[in-house]
Amino acid sequence: MGTPFSTLIRTASHEQHTEAESTTFMSDLLGGALGVDAYARYTEQLWFVYRALEEAAEGLEGSAVAGPFIQAELFRVPAIERDLAHLRGAEWRDGVSALPATQAYASRVAECARDWPGGYVAHHYTRYLGDLSGGQIIRDKAEKNWGFARKGDGVRFYVFEGVPNPAAFKRSYRVLLDGVRADELEKLRIVAECKRAFALNTAVFRALGEEFSSAA
Repeated sequence: MGTPFSTLIRTASHEQHTEAESTTFMSDLLGGALGVDAYARYTEQLWFVYRALEEAAEGLEGSAVAGPFIQAELFRVPAIERDLAHLRGAEWRDGVSALPATQAYASRVAECARDWPGGYVAHHYTRYLGDLSGGQIIRDKAEKNWGFARKGDGVRFYVFEGVPNPAAFKRSYRVLLDGVRADELEKLRIVAECKRAFALNTAVFRALGEEFSSAA
């Protein structure tokens, strides 16, 4: 294959990536048209997805395909839980709930983790590289819109303390993608799953958009 796999997977999913970013919910959230409750509700949904990603991580460390991608400095669940405690209070677990679209997303991540390491890599890439890139825009907007301390409680999900140089980390991650242990057919399957991951994420945004409107 002449095109590096990291380039192929990025370009192939560009349309789905753009669609996810341009949903009404995300546009309203980042534009300040929604209140902090919408942001908190979104953070709740992230908790379910990242639990599915990270609870399976230890079992995949020995996988030739997924193992190289399991890096503890990326793990987000503790940061999400700290944000939710700040947003919802100490008893936040009593009121947290997953939207049906979130349940479908988390279930697919768990299914891939259990049955298909290549599919897990697709979801891993979609989430974590997004967090290190566009996620920083969300953090900045959240700090400005709702007065969170810079990189403090409420936005810790977006703060990778174990990744001091995100640009260098993303370069090394793309090297891992380029060297993934998969033949050409499997790589195409991984690309397809990456597109599916974006579609699942977009479905969550749309479901959130049904709960909140810019009139809020």
